[in-house]
Amino acid sequence: MSNPGAESAGAPSGGVQSVDRAVAVLEILAQHGEAGVSEVAAAIDVHKSTAFRLLGALEAHGMVEQESERGKYRLGFGVVRLAGAVTGRIAVTRHGRGICERLVDDVGETLNIAVLESHNAINLYQVRGSSAIAAQNWVGRLTPLHCTSSGKVLLAHLDREVRDELLAEAGLPRLTPRTVTSRKKLEADLAEAREQGYAITREEYEEGLNALSAPVRSDDGEVVAALSASGPAFRLTEERMRELAPLLVSGADELSRRLGYAG
Repeated sequence: MSNPGAESAGAPSGGVQSVDRAVAVLEILAQHGEAGVSEVAAAIDVHKSTAFRLLGALEAHGMVEQESERGKYRLGFGVVRLAGAVTGRIAVTRHGRGICERLVDDVGETLNIAVLESHNAINLYQVRGSSAIAAQNWVGRLTPLHCTSSGKVLLAHLDREVRDELLAEAGLPRLTPRTVTSRKKLEADLAEAREQGYAITREEYEEGLNALSAPVRSDDGEVVAALSASGPAFRLTEERMRELAPLLVSGADELSRRLGYAG
């Protein structure tokens, strides 16, 4: 016996339909610059009361704003805030490409640029070094924060409260015998990363893989990315990583300057 209250197959739920309509409203305002409630209702084929509620919800989140005199709506600065998060990542990749391609000749190992993505790091760009053996592609790959050099750099420069929330959500799972699973030891590693200007991991994410990473800052001084070099532990020894650290930090600093950081 069928359930009369069940949705038909393929029919969008109320929540999904509301999201679809809200996105449609934003697209309409983006195309036309401004629109009134009646215009929005006609464009998305809903009753005026529904359009009014959608616009009200978007206005509450700063996505749209109303011109008091004519009562029409236009996109709000909340959209700029969201767009800024994306354009910032695009800028990091665009400006970092040349730096990585030049730096890789001196480092000889694989270089990556990573940013924070929820409770992970995500790699946006990669250049393989001349010494790289495996053709492993890290671009688009989510990696843990607590056991990667990029993750430790990103964690190290977060507010303690934010860091606590991320680590509470992700935990400190052991991936290799050398993975740091103690919060006290992790905090010591993060303090060292802040003090020396770069982070090092020794076979903490994958056995046989070592890495080091330096912070990249935006124009306001916030750490927005990490520039890393990774390679096999037999070649990228701790001594070698310490030798390469000034090169990597210099590259990260150059990228920071290109993003507008003047510190």
